[in-house]
Amino acid sequence: MSVQWFPGHMNKARREIEEVMTQVDLVIEVLDARIPDSSQNPMLTTLRGDVPVLRLLNKKDLADRSRVDLWLEHWREADQITAYPFSTQDKADLAKLSGWVQKLVPHRGSAEKPIRAMIAGIPNVGKSSLMNALLGKRVAKVGNEPAVTKAQQKLRVSDGFQILDTPGILWPKIENPDASYRLAVTGAVRDTAIDYEDVAIVGLNFFISDYSDAMMARYKLKSPPVDAVETLKIIGSKRGALRSGGKVDMHKAAEVFLVDVRSGAIGPYVMETPDMVAQEWVKVEQVKAAKEAARKARLAAAVPQRQQQKNVEYRQDKHDSAPVSDDKG
Repeated sequence: MSVQWFPGHMNKARREIEEVMTQVDLVIEVLDARIPDSSQNPMLTTLRGDVPVLRLLNKKDLADRSRVDLWLEHWREADQITAYPFSTQDKADLAKLSGWVQKLVPHRGSAEKPIRAMIAGIPNVGKSSLMNALLGKRVAKVGNEPAVTKAQQKLRVSDGFQILDTPGILWPKIENPDASYRLAVTGAVRDTAIDYEDVAIVGLNFFISDYSDAMMARYKLKSPPVDAVETLKIIGSKRGALRSGGKVDMHKAAEVFLVDVRSGAIGPYVMETPDMVAQEWVKVEQVKAAKEAARKARLAAAVPQRQQQKNVEYRQDKHDSAPVSDDKG
């Protein structure tokens, strides 16, 4: 099972991005540093074609730097992609951005030939915050939920630098179910499209496995957590997510946990590594191959049945059309 969310305005945004891509010199892809791979939109990779890309791993203050470095090294070696940890709150990062852009588009950058950069990414990664920070004023609506921006905006940063902001878009079908849950845990999918408890359990399993000490510190646990459901009950009881009679309200407990995860209250983390994602895609391809084999088997099994039915129909037609003998006389 996976989480899916692709409202109508996202399909419209995809078409608009495709239309203006020929006018763009550079794509600035804003990613969530906590999910560097899952927050990439494969549809954007297809749409940009040969247009160079600069990846900004935003929200670096919420991310485990050691794991972020694994992704930076992986992209440099495997994809020759330029990427940097980033925060829209860090003035030093903002000051460096123009230089990073200029290196990728050295033939532009003057008033006559300004660099035309598209800011793109999935919902809730900080695209609007980046644009506001670059311009030094609030020109884009910012929210702590996905799909706040719903239209393109083209604005001038300097004489030699223009930016085009786009709505955050996911893609019609997220094939890797593990990635879809990571998107839900970190808030890229609107909460009305998810089951809070289901998503929280997935998140808890990850934190219990990879950041157990941080969980113990945040929720004052006496021993390392083991079971996700029981841990969620403990969180609910400690944080007042209770129904009448003292029973834990699991939905409210899940909401408490997800708010802590998204705000960084539990501590810095990254939910995926290059090796982990590679293993997940092996499983995805195996599942796809199994489904395709099953589909072909069903088709192959259906052929004899259809042929047998045709034979029956043929014999029936012959019988019905055969001349009737006349024994009279």
